[in-house]
Amino acid sequence: MKRLLVAPIVLAILAMAGIARAEDSPTGTWKWTTMGGGNTREVTLKLKQDGDKLTGTITMGTRDTEITDGSFKDGAVSFSVVRERNGNKITSKYNGKVEGDTIKGKIETDRNGQTNSRDWEAKREKA
Repeated sequence: MKRLLVAPIVLAILAMAGIARAEDSPTGTWKWTTMGGGNTREVTLKLKQDGDKLTGTITMGTRDTEITDGSFKDGAVSFSVVRERNGNKITSKYNGKVEGDTIKGKIETDRNGQTNSRDWEAKREKA
């Protein structure tokens, strides 16, 4: 009799865990603001998860850039963005943790051999 009661409880817990994981998926459109050149800029990040792989684009102003090396594992997102400015390539590495409709993390940018780090926090746009 006890086994019959345990099975539905275990299934319910597993189902709730599956729902929580789906909500923590990075797939969607994310927005935040950043300072650049003394101006506030809106950033839009569109992500699509396929297993552990992430693809997408990041838009600052009117400029769309594909993300590279995107991954998602255990709630953590990681990807790079390579931009070119005045003939120089600038690589920014994004790392963060998805918690519901928020991603919080760090951006490390390599510029002329120096690495700068700053925090980022994005909010998911509602469909």
